[in-house]
Amino acid sequence: MKIVTIVGARPQFIKAAAISRKLREQHEEILVHTGQHYDYEMSGIFFDGLDLPRPKTSLGVGSGSHGFQTGAMLKAIEDVLLVERPDCVLVYGDTNSTLAGALAASKLCVPIAHVEAGLRSFNRRMPEEINRVMADHLSNMLLCPSKTAVSNLAAEGISQNVHLVGDVMLDVLNWAKQRVGANQSTILERFELSKQGYLLATVHRSENTDEASRMSSILSAFDAIDEPVVFPVHPRARKIIAEMGFRPKPHVRLIDPLGYMDMVTLIGSARLVLTDSGGLQKEAYWLGVPCLTLRNETEWVETVEAGWNVLVGSDLSKIVDAVNSFSPPDSHPVLYGDGAAAAKCVDLLGIGPEPMALAERAEYAN
Repeated sequence: MKIVTIVGARPQFIKAAAISRKLREQHEEILVHTGQHYDYEMSGIFFDGLDLPRPKTSLGVGSGSHGFQTGAMLKAIEDVLLVERPDCVLVYGDTNSTLAGALAASKLCVPIAHVEAGLRSFNRRMPEEINRVMADHLSNMLLCPSKTAVSNLAAEGISQNVHLVGDVMLDVLNWAKQRVGANQSTILERFELSKQGYLLATVHRSENTDEASRMSSILSAFDAIDEPVVFPVHPRARKIIAEMGFRPKPHVRLIDPLGYMDMVTLIGSARLVLTDSGGLQKEAYWLGVPCLTLRNETEWVETVEAGWNVLVGSDLSKIVDAVNSFSPPDSHPVLYGDGAAAAKCVDLLGIGPEPMALAERAEYAN
């Protein structure tokens, strides 16, 4: 079976790392990197740290508006599919790469499998929400990380070929923890950090970076915190920070993006994580680190219900108060599966959905 996998952003590299290792034991995989995160710090470094195979095709789309980026990727992915004639296209998450991959495959009648299906913020102002809803409704196989995701799909009338598999990011995290144990990261020593002696912060979602008032409030909160704050800066955020003329106080350390292994070490050793990233909310939970989410809603509601994640939005006083007062409960329930999601996904890919005959697809494309 030939499968084209579409990746383009950091969380997708992480998820694909888990599935690609299993997938290539049984099937042929064509890894396509759209270039949505196009510089080395946001893409190449993650390939290096995750033992993910280098992509066969790099589209090099780069940054731009949502319409430009999605349109450029749609055309380029279609060209790849017409050459490769895969039996299935595999997409991940909720980025523009996800939507472009799903659209290109659906127009060529190539079956689509969506990993991390069924997540909802119920905020249609988020570009990611539009991407994930569209991808789910185009997909032939929906691979869900939680019971909530399955219920969300059922509420939208999607109940066929829906599978609860757990979260593949847990597979990767468990693998990484073993690697970190054998080859200890030196990130704490390099930045002269002590365990539990700093906060880790990330900001990258457009709802924060594209709204000056929200971004300014978040940065002011970082300044007002009376503890070291380590802030690996996403390129989008760095551009906004430069335009705002923000000069952080000495305890706020703006650093370049890091590889996955270094990030796992930084998360696990932090006293607290502040983030608008869905992936970091889960990684913090699995590593037993409390999290403040810099958004007004989250798709990972289970972490909030468990008491380990608090939604603080961009409100300065709410962020600072939570940093000073938030303490998680003693209980820490198992969330998002048993760390074997990748194997379940690959098993399901091997038995369906039934692909359309190549000849029929070729006729359709013409």
